[in-house]
Amino acid sequence: MSQLFSPLSLREVNFSNRAWVSSMCQYSAKDGVIGDWHLVHLGAFATGGAGLIMAEASAVTPEGRISIHCPGLWSEEQTEAWSRVTRFAHSQGTKIGIQLAHAGRKGSTMAPWEDHVFATPDEGGWTTVAPSPIAFEGYPVPRQLSSAQIAELVESFADSARRASAAGFDVVEIHAAHGYLLHQFLSPLSNQRTDVYGGTFENRIRFLCEVVDAVREAISPAMPLFVRISATDYAQGGWDIEESVQLSRVLKTMGVDLIDVSSGGNIAGVSIPLGPGYQVAFSERIRNEVNVPTSTVGLITELLQAEGILDSGQADATMMARAMLRNPRWALHAAEELGDIIPWPPQFERARTLHA
Repeated sequence: MSQLFSPLSLREVNFSNRAWVSSMCQYSAKDGVIGDWHLVHLGAFATGGAGLIMAEASAVTPEGRISIHCPGLWSEEQTEAWSRVTRFAHSQGTKIGIQLAHAGRKGSTMAPWEDHVFATPDEGGWTTVAPSPIAFEGYPVPRQLSSAQIAELVESFADSARRASAAGFDVVEIHAAHGYLLHQFLSPLSNQRTDVYGGTFENRIRFLCEVVDAVREAISPAMPLFVRISATDYAQGGWDIEESVQLSRVLKTMGVDLIDVSSGGNIAGVSIPLGPGYQVAFSERIRNEVNVPTSTVGLITELLQAEGILDSGQADATMMARAMLRNPRWALHAAEELGDIIPWPPQFERARTLHA
């Protein structure tokens, strides 16, 4: 069997393969509640053979959304809406996770295809928050969070994790990457606080560690907990791979089961060396130096590329986004090309190559 289609177990969850669907914003929820679009969008991956589907960044509070159209997990209505998706995924034998997030200073936007960037109050927009009153380039200046507000957000993450469990998700992932709130606290370029949440490395990771503690306590010991990080800001004086390795060591001791390694997003205008698998080296370093499972993401599109990443020990799973959007059945076809046999939905059996 190939590495890509070998199973992986984390805690008491068994993933049938390591071809995973990365979270992808769809900007298609209403008041944080998902509907038919998400059922069909995520359901397509569930019929496509992926070992794990990671549902998109879902806010733990209304003001934690990236856009006014992004989903959340702060209400019973949202919990029930997500349950519809998890039930379908499980009916296809697919594991499904959710990414819990707070956008911080990068929130209160419109969908990217609309004619203006920021939502007005009449459209449902809000004043964003951040560790420090420092704006992301071109964005409004955010309000600085107080210690009391940080404590409230820690509990919001825990509450959303409980809702994720009730909704039937198999995995919870904490989003601490791409310049959103938890990443904003990690980086000295966006966090210039002088209290216990700023300054030293230990202080800058404190908010994330409090969230991890609260979420780990809120979910079952059997449920895997992932954390997505940006391994580097690609900016002098910012968050970097050395600190990511240090953080990963801490997270491992706290009961985090997998580090989902991405990069960038916190500082505008930086030079990112884009290319196939451009973030894989970060995953490899964290995996091998910390001895913790990792997933890697970023311009992974080809079958042999994904297989090579796993075979060389650079990651334990591959996260794919655009490749899966282009072809939600990517995993089914990849398995056939590798000579592996994985289940197809019976409705699709006639389309197998061996039946052509």
